[in-house]
Amino acid sequence: MRRTFVLAVLAIMAVAGSAFAIGEARMQGKITDAATNKPIPNATIILDALTGHKVHTEVKADKDGVYRFLILDGTLQYKITYKAEGYAPVEYTFKPSLGETNTKDVTMAPGSAAAPATAAPASGKSSPAVAAYNEGAALANDGKLPEAIAKMEEAVTAKPDLTAGYEALAKLYFRVKNYDKAIDRANKALEIDTDNQDMFGILADSYTAKGDKVKAAEYRKKLPADASSMFNEAAHLINTGKDGEAEGAIAANDKFAQAYYELGMLYVRTQKNADARTNLQKYLELEPAGKDAATAKEMLNYVK
Repeated sequence: MRRTFVLAVLAIMAVAGSAFAIGEARMQGKITDAATNKPIPNATIILDALTGHKVHTEVKADKDGVYRFLILDGTLQYKITYKAEGYAPVEYTFKPSLGETNTKDVTMAPGSAAAPATAAPASGKSSPAVAAYNEGAALANDGKLPEAIAKMEEAVTAKPDLTAGYEALAKLYFRVKNYDKAIDRANKALEIDTDNQDMFGILADSYTAKGDKVKAAEYRKKLPADASSMFNEAAHLINTGKDGEAEGAIAANDKFAQAYYELGMLYVRTQKNADARTNLQKYLELEPAGKDAATAKEMLNYVK
């Protein structure tokens, strides 16, 4: 069985120069100054796993602010932090897409205070907005939330398409329990960035706090958290030899396509070909045009 699996991996590697190994993901992007739009050379990118086993990676951007690196285990949830001397750090959480290159361009604002878990403003034409945003970030980090909110509102007034400002406001309003404002600002961010999972989380939590279970469930379904936790539970059960119970964890929500994909990929890596086929086929039944459909179909060719 191992020889068959090794041959399959070799076959994947021989397809093309850009082929991915099983479970790998790739990351690339460019880091620029929010005020000038010029590249920031030699910025540091730090990757830390938030789920599963420990992963810590540090890489440097080149002189043009461009970075590229390989994520060996793309099945985990990660926090990625961007740092550069003279700039406020930027960080966010994400789950890589397997079988494709994940691109994240980042703008960094001059200063030293960390932005509240969101990227800095992106336009070189918005110095007043950048200044207000940075002041708001510093106030938030000092725990001065009403003052921080006022500055962030000033930032989005100066630049109405400032996604980072709306993201920060949604989170700040949620922290002060002004859920209606949090919902409004989260929706403003989503008008610009339609797949902003942080904002889906704010909306789900805000509607939960307001007692609106229907709307909360609507946005909770857009989040990968349930699929991720289900995958982690299944991985733990499989690692302890409880395959049947792992399948039971998936069955708890038999419409969660991503859970089947993650479990299928796990079975591929552990050479349980029959189980891999079952789960990958189930994923394709539920999401035939899903973001991981191409990878699932490719993997099915190697677990026959």
